[in-house]
Amino acid sequence: MTHSALTPGSVAVVTGGASGIGLAAAKRFAQLGLRVCIADLGQDRLARAAAEIGMLAANGADDVMTMETDVSRVEDLQGLEAAVRERFGGADVLMNNAGIQPGSGVFGPADNWERVLGVNLWGVIHSTQIFVPAMIGRGRPGLVINTGSKQGITTPPGDPAYNVAKAGLKAFTEALQHELRNTPDCRISAHLLIPGFVFTELTARGRTEKPAAAWTPEQTVDFMMEGLAAGDFYILCPDNDVPRSLDERRILWAAGDIVENRPPLSRWHPDYAKAFDAFSQKKS
Repeated sequence: MTHSALTPGSVAVVTGGASGIGLAAAKRFAQLGLRVCIADLGQDRLARAAAEIGMLAANGADDVMTMETDVSRVEDLQGLEAAVRERFGGADVLMNNAGIQPGSGVFGPADNWERVLGVNLWGVIHSTQIFVPAMIGRGRPGLVINTGSKQGITTPPGDPAYNVAKAGLKAFTEALQHELRNTPDCRISAHLLIPGFVFTELTARGRTEKPAAAWTPEQTVDFMMEGLAAGDFYILCPDNDVPRSLDERRILWAAGDIVENRPPLSRWHPDYAKAFDAFSQKKS
């Protein structure tokens, strides 16, 4: 089974669609008969991705469009929406997948923080505000899929700008789904994709071979499709190293910092290491 929005002739827009999870999703949408627009940076990357998608699309290149887009720029997203409307009549599926992770520190450069938040959080907020009202107005089944991160839930130390952006994205997507399900005659639903360790340009960090622990983008999209078909909002992906049961314990422990009045990020606090280890091995 597939989600009712993923039918032949529907239109999918995927940001960050030239590689990784975005490209794998765009290919899957094309295989299902959707017309696809990928938005990303780099004309060469977009052209290569479009060729791969076109080989799977029902009408070849006619079903594929690309647009170089910096999602941190509102005017770029406005131009993208207008171009999709002109070419395909509008969007039915919006996958806000574009993301960056250059690394950050609490006292790091402000420009770094602004860029991460601009792409990973504001890019999603603005894209949603620009595309979704017209998607609702089409009166058709539709999807908004936002690519989040486990780092936005358990917020591990080491990359605070990324964590802040992905935590904000989680909260925004939850608010979006609440808004959509309470909008009369709305046939759009929102979903939060929460990948595990996936081998992509973002996570490669100089490696050319996939680590054993990582999933491929294609595996992640397979799991996403199953979650969408089931109507899941939180599509929490495992990987080859971390099963769902361990993710659940980590998430519960993070919430427990508040409930139990422990220090923040106590999972990484030496006074709580043994307690967390014991907790993580319990059955959910």
